[in-house]
Amino acid sequence: MGQIQLTQRNNHANISDLLDNLLRGYDNSVRPDFGGRPAVVEVDIMVRSMGPISEVDMTYSMDCYFRQSWVDRRLAFHGAQDTLALSISMLARIWKPDTYFYNGKQSYLHTITTPNKFVRLHQDGRVLYSSRLTIKAGCPMNLEDFPMDVQRCPLKFGSFGYTTTDVVYRWNQKRQVAIAEDMKLSQFDLVDCPAENVTDTVLHSDSANQSTQQKAYLAEYSMLLVNFHLQRHMGNFLIQVYGPCILLVVLSWVSFWLNREATADRVSLGITTVLTMTFLGLEARTDLPKVPYPTALDFFVFLSFAFIFATILQFAVVHYFTKYGSGECYFSAEDFSTDSESESEDETTPLRPKGTRSDKEMQPSPANVSNGANMFEVIPLSVCSIPPTPTKTTRRSFLEILCCRKTIDKDTIYTMTPSTAVHFPRHSFSAAATEGKHRSQRRRKKPTPRFNSVSKIDRVSRIIFPLLFLIINLFYWYSYLTRSSRLANSYIVT
Repeated sequence: MGQIQLTQRNNHANISDLLDNLLRGYDNSVRPDFGGRPAVVEVDIMVRSMGPISEVDMTYSMDCYFRQSWVDRRLAFHGAQDTLALSISMLARIWKPDTYFYNGKQSYLHTITTPNKFVRLHQDGRVLYSSRLTIKAGCPMNLEDFPMDVQRCPLKFGSFGYTTTDVVYRWNQKRQVAIAEDMKLSQFDLVDCPAENVTDTVLHSDSANQSTQQKAYLAEYSMLLVNFHLQRHMGNFLIQVYGPCILLVVLSWVSFWLNREATADRVSLGITTVLTMTFLGLEARTDLPKVPYPTALDFFVFLSFAFIFATILQFAVVHYFTKYGSGECYFSAEDFSTDSESESEDETTPLRPKGTRSDKEMQPSPANVSNGANMFEVIPLSVCSIPPTPTKTTRRSFLEILCCRKTIDKDTIYTMTPSTAVHFPRHSFSAAATEGKHRSQRRRKKPTPRFNSVSKIDRVSRIIFPLLFLIINLFYWYSYLTRSSRLANSYIVT
């Protein structure tokens, strides 16, 4: 046990002595190989998560491990260990590149529970510096194909003060940009992330010279660039915008099957769909910046709004060509009074021949009836040649029992009803039959109500509107989907 402790003390002393010897006379303000070839900084990135991606601010955020590696021969050593894991306090004592993010907005280093960074030192003097960063960078977006768009969000970084004569950035050949396998985005799919080396040329002016003539010179800076190709998910927009818009357009077509005289119903249906469509159009642009060009979603919303508005204009045309009397049933006052009077006569007054008296007046006198004449003979209605009249269930028939009594006066015919018996002359039946014929003719000549006829414009609109909407939708989806796939392929190639 004591031997192990002694060995550990010797190792600690050796490493402490080694670091002291390495840092003795070390100037951390001077880059490696100063005055010679430029220092090469190799970089690789491990992306752990990405998001949120904001179209309003045109920014995106990502959480990554940012690794930098360079060779500083002043820190080369010989020992039993190949690699030394140093404390983060060593970073303040050695040189490190002044890397900054060209399009960064609000990037920061994670410091919970301690600053998330470490340093590794190899025997050949190679230094590995890794830190965990959350980078919020700008992403200029083109939203003409929104929501079927593919965005290219760049991340550009390099040295802030060293030119290419002093520091050169390169991607690590083994691993440039790695993506975590469990990384998922809510609104996008990460299609590709190509990386490349770029060089920025900046025009500088010598402001230290107080003379009127300032000397201008060009300076080149080494930069690294990675583009994250993001393809947007359409499921959310299909459910919240495209689906309701299509249903509202179909709902507006219901007016083509409504009565053209139902003005209130058709106008209220059109106004309701227009207002709902307006609300959907405004709601769809709440998460978008106020760009000066229309997006693909704006085109579809405007298309749906135009079809709904066209249904209202179509009803205005139908209503304009609708003539008076061609709609719901119309009756004249004369026809209505004649029909009501005839119905009231049939309901209240039983049919009797002309020239006959009322029931009281037509009661048979005892002088006309002999005691021996109590025999009655039932005669069919066909013999009397009286046309049968339609009877109602609530009213008795015209002649319930028709009897002919054998008396001395052969020209008298008696009718027996359940209440009383009346008599009237035989010749009066011809007048009653004539009146029945005239009444039946009046009923047959009664004007038939003319109900609403379907407008030809409505019949044509039932076919034209859905067919035109289907054709425009096919052209819309085909053009935008093929265009977005072409853009995605071109981004991958580049």
